[in-house]
Amino acid sequence: MKLILSIILISILTACSTKPYIVKQDPITENEARNNDIYVVSHEWHTGFVIPSKLIINTLPTLGQRFGDSPYIEFGWGDKGFYQANEITSGLTVQAIFWPTESVIHAVAVPNRIRRYFPRSEIVSIYLTDNEFDSLIKFIENSFQKNENGGIIELKNGIYGNSQFYKAVGDYYLMNTCNKWTAKGLKSAGFDIDTTFKLTKDSILNFLNNEY
Repeated sequence: MKLILSIILISILTACSTKPYIVKQDPITENEARNNDIYVVSHEWHTGFVIPSKLIINTLPTLGQRFGDSPYIEFGWGDKGFYQANEITSGLTVQAIFWPTESVIHAVAVPNRIRRYFPRSEIVSIYLTDNEFDSLIKFIENSFQKNENGGIIELKNGIYGNSQFYKAVGDYYLMNTCNKWTAKGLKSAGFDIDTTFKLTKDSILNFLNNEY
């Protein structure tokens, strides 16, 4: 019986979507300046990116309509039911971890004083070249599910501040978590990170703390 259940679970997981995919970078110019300040933010078990809004607003105009006055936007990817729930239950937690579910992106308007805005969160600054930054932006853009006109799909309001949920690509499950999403974003931005088992916020923060 255990063998049958294991085979069923493996079959389900191998059929899951591992999107969004890591973005392959263009060749890096030698000695290119790292002029783009990006932040990785950890809220308890969850990590995401805080990035300057200008470039991604140009790429995804709908974000400009929603967050046009904000200098930064925080992006996080996660399980649709768990992330949007008003109350976290054990059933939601088990489902999010062990059963493939739809995903969402949580976008939040963030002011210039990022550390003051997130006083209880762990924050790591990273510095990217233009090429690396463009690649990270492409990864985040590719994380949004698009409608037939190429527009992103708005869902319910977000969970804090001026925020919004959007429909995302990829299945959320044990081996494709919010922190794995952050790891894939870092890989897209040129970091030499093995994304396979970057499933917890500590695995992300430990990697970054060893880099800086």
